[in-house]
Amino acid sequence: VQLVESGGGLVQPGGSLRLSCAASGIIFSIWTLAWYRQAPGKQRELVANTTTTGSRIYADSVKGRFAISGDYENDILYLEMTNLKPEDTAVYYCNKGAGALLPWGQGTQVTVSS
Repeated sequence: VQLVESGGGLVQPGGSLRLSCAASGIIFSIWTLAWYRQAPGKQRELVANTTTTGSRIYADSVKGRFAISGDYENDILYLEMTNLKPEDTAVYYCNKGAGALLPWGQGTQVTVSS
């Protein structure tokens, strides 16, 4: 099983990014999936979660700004991020949203700074 995140970068406050997570060795459509992030000196936190029934849950800090979605035919998970703030700066990871987690990928760095 391998998770590969991409799409991060440096963006100004108010900007947007779309993160992607590609998986090999698993079938996305049978799992609850999630995006997590870890800022320097902080614990990894759940950002957004999508279930097999299509329901989505977001951390309060990103509600209304982030959107999680999946291309289940190609096993790709997305995180659309808008109106980015400096406090969104972190390494972003994808993984399962429930149950035993998969091995973590390398993550993708998102830096929001002017």
